[in-house]
Amino acid sequence: QVQLVESGGGLVQPGGSLRLSCVASSSTFRFYDMGWYRQAPGLQRELVARITSDGSTNYADSVKGRFTISRDNAKNTVYLQMNSLKPEDTAVYYCNGQIRAIDKWGKGTQVTVSS
Repeated sequence: QVQLVESGGGLVQPGGSLRLSCVASSSTFRFYDMGWYRQAPGLQRELVARITSDGSTNYADSVKGRFTISRDNAKNTVYLQMNSLKPEDTAVYYCNGQIRAIDKWGKGTQVTVSS
């Protein structure tokens, strides 16, 4: 089964940008529907963006027009480009991969938006 490792988090000022990456350990990655979720302290984990194995995307209303999810199957990697970041985007961001009954999660990467 695939393992997922996120990177790219950090501290950024409001209005800034970050790009998160999630690398999968197996080339079966190309068959997975991939998603980015986030969880802020005291809140439930929520879907941020999702991309299917055939490239269809959907976004949470709160990030539409600011975030872009993409995938590179040759690199077994899914990305989340985050622009115009706001303090309310502060959270741990998790990569998720799904195929049939398999549901895999990475360990998360912290994103902090603060001046």
